Amino acid sequence: MSGYVKNIINTKVRIRNMVFLLISICLYSFQSLSAYSQTDSLSHYVDLAIKNNPSLQQKFSLYKAALQKIPQAGSLPDPELTTGVLLQKMELMQGYQVADLQLMQMFPWFGVLKNAKDEMNLMAKAKFESYVDTRSGLEYDVRKTWYELNKINQEIRITRENIDILKTIERLTLVRFQSPVSNGRGSSSGGLNSSSPPTASKINGNMQKMGENSSETTSATLNSETAGMGDNSMGQQQSGSGLADLYRIQIEAGDLENNIATFKDLMITLTSRFNSYLNRPAMYPVSLSDSLIAETFNLSIISVSDSMLLNNPMLAMLNFEKESVEARARMMSDMGYPMVGLGVKYSIISKFPYANTAMNGKDMIMPMVTVTLPVYRKKYKAMKSEADLEKTAAGQAYTAASTSLINEFYEAVQLYNDSQRRQKLYTGQALLADKSLNILLKSFSSSNVNLTDFLRVRQQNLEYQIKEIEAIADYNTSVAWIKKLENLSTNGNE
Repeated sequence: MSGYVKNIINTKVRIRNMVFLLISICLYSFQSLSAYSQTDSLSHYVDLAIKNNPSLQQKFSLYKAALQKIPQAGSLPDPELTTGVLLQKMELMQGYQVADLQLMQMFPWFGVLKNAKDEMNLMAKAKFESYVDTRSGLEYDVRKTWYELNKINQEIRITRENIDILKTIERLTLVRFQSPVSNGRGSSSGGLNSSSPPTASKINGNMQKMGENSSETTSATLNSETAGMGDNSMGQQQSGSGLADLYRIQIEAGDLENNIATFKDLMITLTSRFNSYLNRPAMYPVSLSDSLIAETFNLSIISVSDSMLLNNPMLAMLNFEKESVEARARMMSDMGYPMVGLGVKYSIISKFPYANTAMNGKDMIMPMVTVTLPVYRKKYKAMKSEADLEKTAAGQAYTAASTSLINEFYEAVQLYNDSQRRQKLYTGQALLADKSLNILLKSFSSSNVNLTDFLRVRQQNLEYQIKEIEAIADYNTSVAWIKKLENLSTNGNE
């Protein structure tokens, strides 16, 4: 009985261990997939740009350098030590003077050091806001370029799908050209004998002869190449029409191939630009998404415009610069008052051999007070006027930046609304064009569908699909633009 119980216990232990092992494997797989998806995500690229971009790092280094100016501005001037040695001893009543030592510490007027320290502190804050503004701009550039790369990648995919459609139509057209019996007339006019199907070189040879020779020679050449073709003019017309259809399809396919080559060249340029933001080699591979999806974003113009004026780093930088100029103006005003210096003078005196007094050979210590006399008032007035003018200029810069920021915000809103409308329109138009194209494609091989109508619908379908992708890319770009203006970055500070 005890052995039976032990077996049950051991079985339960093994089952529990297996469950734990499976759970561990699942968790590890999930973490691996999550890490892989994060390394390929746009947010991962934004983080890399923030960590590696040299321009952004320069801004942050300038901010850290500005922080080091704060203790410098708040410190007293260095004390002055003056030493004088007499080449010949000076005879005094109580001995011989040998040397003098003088130590002096100057003290600015009350408030000068505080205002100087406030100025440097505000300038450091302005440097940090400049760094934040550069970081927001970098994040926007990374997102915008990534959306453009995805847009071009999708345009290449759509163009290739259209080339495949044209190749299918080319095969169907060649079949119709070889087998005109499908038209229901039962004659061989307009096609070739089924016993000798034309090859591509044969068809091209026919069209070259048709272009080089006269109409009579063309008819003779076609009759010699097509044994089963009738001698009537309708057969010659249908043969030429079939060849012309094939060439029209090849022209369309050639144009699409050229578009793909142009897209690939643009992909190289954008990839180089994207990697420059991340401080990577120009042709470093960039992971793109399989599809371009519109981001979820709810826009409230009033709330966003109000918070934009409060949170935008450029306006905050200009505001800190204005406050720093105000602190400098106060400092300049206080510098017009005297500076006070406190010090001590120490005279070294040797003994006089013929004197017998208590002060004979005793060194002298003399406290000293120094006061500067700011009598040249034009200099201080000019410094004060300079600070006041810089304060006015800073206020004007803030107003100009606010106006420009509001105009830029409404441009972003216009792109946001326009891209939404275009996205809805072209999604519906592309769906209708795709349905029409499928109908024509199914009936092309079984009925006498006009190739011109088919090519026109295919061109519309291509244009609507590409415009839909462009609208989604513009929408995502407008969202990133608005977030940049409002400083809604999801990445933390360094």
